[in-house]
Amino acid sequence: MNRLKLGLIFSILSASSIAQVQNISDSECSDMKRHQVLSQNAPVSCERLSKVTFNFVNFKGETKKGDLIVLDIIAPQVEQIFAKLYQKKFPLHSAIPMERFNGDDDASMAANNSSAFIARPITGGANWSKHAYGVAIDINPVQNPFLEFGDDGKITVKPNESTLKYVNRSRFRARSEIQRSGMAEDVVDIFAHYGFLIWGGDWNYPIDTQHFEIGSRKFIEQLSSAPKSDAIKAFSGYIDHYRTCFAKDTKVPAEQRRATCAYRTVTNFDFGDH
Repeated sequence: MNRLKLGLIFSILSASSIAQVQNISDSECSDMKRHQVLSQNAPVSCERLSKVTFNFVNFKGETKKGDLIVLDIIAPQVEQIFAKLYQKKFPLHSAIPMERFNGDDDASMAANNSSAFIARPITGGANWSKHAYGVAIDINPVQNPFLEFGDDGKITVKPNESTLKYVNRSRFRARSEIQRSGMAEDVVDIFAHYGFLIWGGDWNYPIDTQHFEIGSRKFIEQLSSAPKSDAIKAFSGYIDHYRTCFAKDTKVPAEQRRATCAYRTVTNFDFGDH
């Protein structure tokens, strides 16, 4: 067997050992319902969810296993994202499904847990969160806090541990710890490349640096309700739209191209054209 074939086989085996996708089992679905992660009126059911299991590097440099529950048609892209993070040695503290926290998002954040699906309303609102569709991921909440602004100018930081450490988002600082690890700014481009075009760190209010999501509410409702084959085709076209835009005009800094092309794709892509 020649070296090219051996290399290809090794690459396939390596990728499969880093991350894999599985359907949600009946027992897992029951656990989600019992622990306030999935409700009867949730916008997606267990039949439209998948579990992505992956290797990650923790803040001690150790390899650990994590699980995220996401919408089935985006699971292959989530698998690729976390394989890339592992190869990059981007650290995560933990990635434990929300059942372990009885559906308590604040508890998950306080534990610095990366998570995805939970059928809950948007923070401070009545509409379903994008997490309730399985199309949003939060990473390292301590390193990437959620900032909410009151009418009186008061800022609420979640989780509390982040307040004195990570509200300052400078990536390089004239301090003993010059560069900090686990900050979302280091992986925004990876998430965007695989279709997570909205990053909460781009928002004015609230600022949610831990949060990545696919796109507009209209688009994700179409993805979650359309026949699976149509949704897969549309999401593939959505990603291609972004990547084609990003590949143009390489003289423009990558960070600027990411922001420009993400905005154009989110606002201009039409589900019905694909």
